Amino acid sequence: MSPELVIALLAAAVQAGTPILFATLGEIISEKAGVLNLGVEGVMALSAFAAFITCHLTGSAWLGLLAGGMAGTLLCGLHSLVCQVFLGNQVVSGLALTLFGVGLATFLGTPYVGQSTEGFAKIALPLLSDLPVLGPIFFRHDVLVYLCYASPVAVWFLLNRTSLGLGLRAAGEMPAAAAAAGLKPQRLRAFGVMAGGFLCGLGGAYLSLAHTHLWTTGLSGGRGWVAVALVIFAFWRPGRAVIGAFLFGSVMAFQLRLQATGTNVPSSLLLMLPYALTVIVLVFSAARARRSGAPAALGVNIEPED
Repeated sequence: MSPELVIALLAAAVQAGTPILFATLGEIISEKAGVLNLGVEGVMALSAFAAFITCHLTGSAWLGLLAGGMAGTLLCGLHSLVCQVFLGNQVVSGLALTLFGVGLATFLGTPYVGQSTEGFAKIALPLLSDLPVLGPIFFRHDVLVYLCYASPVAVWFLLNRTSLGLGLRAAGEMPAAAAAAGLKPQRLRAFGVMAGGFLCGLGGAYLSLAHTHLWTTGLSGGRGWVAVALVIFAFWRPGRAVIGAFLFGSVMAFQLRLQATGTNVPSSLLLMLPYALTVIVLVFSAARARRSGAPAALGVNIEPED
């Protein structure tokens, strides 16, 4: 490959990894609070439609972004209600959330398939965009990519340097001890799930407002499942999530580039590459993940507070 093609491929990898990173960070917050959310795929799908239709009707990309984030918050709030109030099984509730979100997005979005919206345009950052190699790869994107750069730092700071974050981690590790210390673990878990849902919603909004600028069925394309797997790969650490998200973004960009060049490799095989990598990552990460940061009370419901 020529240097120009490599740079273009890496820039495309940053774009492809952005929605995955948002969703992975959201799932990290939820799981750190002790709630497993397998509904990320459905959250991203419905948030992508909410962002698209809001921007399409109002002409405001920022309102669309807010709508996408709020859709994710509300949908994950439903998951929190089922698990924390009615003590429903977290795995079953998450799978139901995926089916509900994807199905509702498909149903509501069918009349708008193929329609476009303005969304977010690319903005080259002054000075930084002129840097050799790094400029075109990292600093000639839309504002959501730049927001994505800051998100891992913000999530790390929340979880490790704030009393709220320490409370979230306590609710995910030892909810009984957290309650004995005067905290409200159920409320902390609800906040963690909904805050994570907002980030997942931003990931979905990115797909329709910046990545494609249009609505089409199946826009989430399995990215939610990749994000859930990346939490294990990242060992619940925001910094490692960056590596994983852009690694998967590279694979997605690479397979699209191969399809565009008319390679003789079957397109179905190329489409399989990111998800085959997901399975490989899980195989090599799962054993170590059990010893490297998984919250002790992850997936375990707690009794409603008085």
